[in-house]
Amino acid sequence: MDISRYLAKEGEKIDLSQWPTACDVDIDKKKVKEELLDQTIVEMQDLQEKLYADNHYGLIIVLQAMDAAGKDGTVKHVFAHLNPVGVKVHSFKKPSSEELDHDYMWRINKALPGRGAIGIFNLIR
Repeated sequence: MDISRYLAKEGEKIDLSQWPTACDVDIDKKKVKEELLDQTIVEMQDLQEKLYADNHYGLIIVLQAMDAAGKDGTVKHVFAHLNPVGVKVHSFKKPSSEELDHDYMWRINKALPGRGAIGIFNLIR
């Protein structure tokens, strides 16, 4: 699977309105499940080890969709294979009263992953 079109280049401005919200490529789901997922998980495990060893950057993965759109299933089936010590899932639902007392970005900043860690933001739209 060629993911090069999804990669952001350093210093490049990204206009999310230019990206489709639906899958715009032909994908054989059976092939993904039976072949590509296992290969990708091994790659992700290797990259997670490198991220942790480098201890220079954190990684944020944002899953945004309506409730019951499969975000939790994605976390369970894909990210559950990573080392759980280095992965934290944070769900952003209706803001609490404490969160409403701060600016919008306060709860995002509070949930950012540390260096060498991966943060998965589960956003309900």
